[in-house]
Amino acid sequence: MTTTTLTDHTISTWNDRITMRVRIGGDGPPLVYVHPAAGLAWDPFLDQLAQRYTIYAPEFPGTTPGNPYAIHQIDDLWDTVLIYEQTLRELGLSAVPVIGQSFGGMLAAELAAAYPDLFSQVVLLDPVGLWRDDAPVANWIAAAPAELPALLFADPGSDAAQSMFALPEDPDPLADAQAAMVWNLGATGKLCWPIPDRGLHKRLHRITAPTLIVWGEHDTLVSPDYAEEFHNRIRDSRVEIIPKAGHVPQVEQMEMTYSAISAFLG
Repeated sequence: MTTTTLTDHTISTWNDRITMRVRIGGDGPPLVYVHPAAGLAWDPFLDQLAQRYTIYAPEFPGTTPGNPYAIHQIDDLWDTVLIYEQTLRELGLSAVPVIGQSFGGMLAAELAAAYPDLFSQVVLLDPVGLWRDDAPVANWIAAAPAELPALLFADPGSDAAQSMFALPEDPDPLADAQAAMVWNLGATGKLCWPIPDRGLHKRLHRITAPTLIVWGEHDTLVSPDYAEEFHNRIRDSRVEIIPKAGHVPQVEQMEMTYSAISAFLG
């Protein structure tokens, strides 16, 4: 598969206190991608999407390399929603599809609820943002690194899992990669620690765009029970369960996940 050539676009937001970097790549109509808690990693799934769309992927403040302290300018979820909305508006984006994964699914849902004109279609990949006491979301921030593959993958020994968690062998890049991971989880954790529920259940009904809720059948981080919770609150929505997949179906079962999303987007 062709590796996408990326360009970076920066936008000054939040009264010039935060510079948002947006990674852009692909060919075709625009599509917004909102990354998960660990930060933006351009992977084969995005490469495949980029053959059909021009992808706009904003980086959460504090996760952009070289600009870690931007997170200190954000107090809460509403600050973040406003910053993302300004970023997308200044890019000239409205009435475009959005895909949000996990933490990014929560942000995509919040944006779609607050600004119904922003997105024409919404795809939520195993999103966080709701809470049930009988099905608690796993604490991924406090999990030991060795525990993460089992939280994210149905088969933690698979090639996909091993590739995702591969680290540099040289000690200096290894330390940098580990530090970046910890920092990114801490930055995004500002919006979901200790419980990833900031009242999204009260706002999901405001989403008017057609919505596809995709869930890995064996997700142990966020139970598939939550798929129906999202579906019941978003009026024009449907659920697609991906077999033999955990929390990252777009990695573990890429072709099946891509096919479901592609059919939905039309």
